[in-house]
Amino acid sequence: MKPLNVLWISTHDINPHLGCYAGVWPGAEYATTPNLDALAAEGVRFDNAFAVAPVCAPSRSAIVTGCFPTAIGTMHMRSKAVPPPEVRLLPEYFREAGYYCTNNFFTDFQVFTPGTTFDECSPTAHWRNRTNADTPFFAAFHGMATHESRLYLDDEAFAAATARVRPEERHDPAGAPLPPYYPDTPAFRKAWARYADAITEVDHWVGEILAQLEEDGLADSTIVVFWSDHGVGMPRAKRFAYESGLREPLIVRWPGVIEPGSTRDDLVYLMDLAPTMLAAAGLPIPGHLHGRPLWGTDGGVPAEPRDVVVGARDRMDAAEDTSRTVRDSRFRYIRHFHPDRTLMQHQEYADKFPTWKEFRRLASEEADQRGRGERPDRLTPLQRRFVAPSKPEEELYDILSDPHETQNLAEDPAYAADLARLRAVLAEWQAQYSDLGMVPEDELAEAWRPGGEWLVTEEPIVSVREGWVEARCATEGASVGWTTTPPRPIAEPSPLAVVTGDPVQDDRGWKLYAKPFEAPKDTTLYFRAWRLGYAPSPERTLNT
Repeated sequence: MKPLNVLWISTHDINPHLGCYAGVWPGAEYATTPNLDALAAEGVRFDNAFAVAPVCAPSRSAIVTGCFPTAIGTMHMRSKAVPPPEVRLLPEYFREAGYYCTNNFFTDFQVFTPGTTFDECSPTAHWRNRTNADTPFFAAFHGMATHESRLYLDDEAFAAATARVRPEERHDPAGAPLPPYYPDTPAFRKAWARYADAITEVDHWVGEILAQLEEDGLADSTIVVFWSDHGVGMPRAKRFAYESGLREPLIVRWPGVIEPGSTRDDLVYLMDLAPTMLAAAGLPIPGHLHGRPLWGTDGGVPAEPRDVVVGARDRMDAAEDTSRTVRDSRFRYIRHFHPDRTLMQHQEYADKFPTWKEFRRLASEEADQRGRGERPDRLTPLQRRFVAPSKPEEELYDILSDPHETQNLAEDPAYAADLARLRAVLAEWQAQYSDLGMVPEDELAEAWRPGGEWLVTEEPIVSVREGWVEARCATEGASVGWTTTPPRPIAEPSPLAVVTGDPVQDDRGWKLYAKPFEAPKDTTLYFRAWRLGYAPSPERTLNT
């Protein structure tokens, strides 16, 4: 039986605003997404899929490790954590099993990505680059069209960024289904229409990738997964522990296993993708993973679906805040650990965007109104909560009757039992998974890097025994890579590549050492070891 190929197609910063989610997610019918709708019709649409964090890097760390960021230290936006030694990045498990693993450049996993993670990580990475067409692949494509930064480009740049979108597919701002927590102003309507246009751009891109899969005769032997990292890149969504920050589209097509046109309404994490892909490929699932396979051994729904999913918001760049949230099939509970702080803290990155500026402009105008002895009327009470100087310690929403989370039920006696139940669930989860977000970040950093010094992975130990090359590293949790390409000058990485932790672009084709291999004759081999959160080892040379 041929091994199963794995294709991930993901985008940034969207909720389930796809046509196939009409009736499931408010306003989904506004989007023009024929390719993704067709993908859902050929597979399964998950109606209750959630990120574990409402911002990219922590969420992506969970997806690629299968672990809660708060348990492995990757919860603060833009940090370089030192996860426990057992934690690895998902593609390494596939590489060990002989898969060709690619990523079309975007990483952002909260660690520097080891050279052993991918066969290729670049804008040109593709399954078509493998040297043997029979080699199974794990290929990840990450689109940027829907990233919040794209919504606010000037008109010419936005048109270029959404060049695939035909004139008749453009979305009319007048018809934008704005959530009630946004002011109904031209700035928000324009942003929402552009958001939908960007989704349509992604839909065309997805169609192109799927067409390539068909052209190569690989559609029937490939599991295809479409997902986004977290919610829409606007205020009160991305970066915030609400439904709009955490609820995601998730579509999976698995020919011969998943019934076409099926839906799932059980609670799942994007974090579940790591163990699910391993199980689908018939590979063992490491015991330390917190995610669970999305299918049982018979391809059906797991025997014990989750009762709840948990999310966490921690430091977002310079904005220090801590919130935790629990979602069951009906309610969302949120606990804010700094209720004295406004939700809308200053964000150097986000505050330059028109929707953020619009919120602040309207709040300022209301302050002027108060100064004149007038009743403020620029914002509704719901919208005013977002710019208020403080926030409640607890929030509780009935998602079934109030999908936009407008009515906080935390102080309603009729819901006291639900509040207490979900409060206890959160406390139990924090104890079970050792919530590192409760530890001051400077203390964590000092424990990871005493005196600010990076720990260095130990040099690999290599040898040739009876014609076979053996390699190991004494650093617990390290992976060893090898190559026949000698060192060469390396261009200085861009500031963004350093922040997102992209692998060093040295063009040396590092292979992951998984087991002894036959020593090539008269060849110089180069070895290096990587451990997540450490500096890579010095290089070791072996002449065979």
